[in-house]
Amino acid sequence: MINVLIVEDDPMVAEMNKFYLESVEGFCAQGWARTAGEALQMLERRTSDLILLDIYMKEMNGLELLSEIRSRGMRVDVIVISAASDKESIQKALHNGAVDYLIKPFEFARFRVALAAYREQNRLFKRQDRLNQAELDRLSRFKREQGARAELPKGFTKPTLHTVWKAIESCSAHPFTIEEIASLTGISRVTVGKYLAGLAEMGVLEMDMIYGTVGRPVQNYNMLPKGKALISPYL
Repeated sequence: MINVLIVEDDPMVAEMNKFYLESVEGFCAQGWARTAGEALQMLERRTSDLILLDIYMKEMNGLELLSEIRSRGMRVDVIVISAASDKESIQKALHNGAVDYLIKPFEFARFRVALAAYREQNRLFKRQDRLNQAELDRLSRFKREQGARAELPKGFTKPTLHTVWKAIESCSAHPFTIEEIASLTGISRVTVGKYLAGLAEMGVLEMDMIYGTVGRPVQNYNMLPKGKALISPYL
């Protein structure tokens, strides 16, 4: 398991990053630091494999934290996730050894690509003490292929996702429920509910809870305007 420290001063963003992270196989959110100071204290107490690092923070910013981590010789990898898109910030992060740089707002598929490539690199380095050129080239090729092909969310299969999505498209002109999609697809309500919840978390669907006078509330789903573009890499 790859242990990850999230360094982000916004609690909602940190929670979203945690959810996305743990939907990818092999990753665990080890902790959350609001400030660079908290991050350094946590890194001193326990070993993390990877940091998801924001740049814009109070006091010491993320780039200063990255420089401090390198000056202390801490053996931890860093993926920067930041709204900072200026050349200087990106170059400084890469010069200080960031393995990837994601500019907010980013698509979930791009986040998965970054994690999948890092996971493959981590596995290779842990498995062998020495690498040859062919192995390094294979790692580079893997990164390119991941960039062209999005990985399915954990627990999803492509055939089931394709079937559920076709039913969603047929209902996209109006709000739809788990029961409607289950009826159209012949897939169990529990499985459909898992897929619709996952698509809502990815920003593909929007869920509204409708409360009646009696009985349980009903979950109504709608496809969001960018939903088709977000899901297309997975189909």
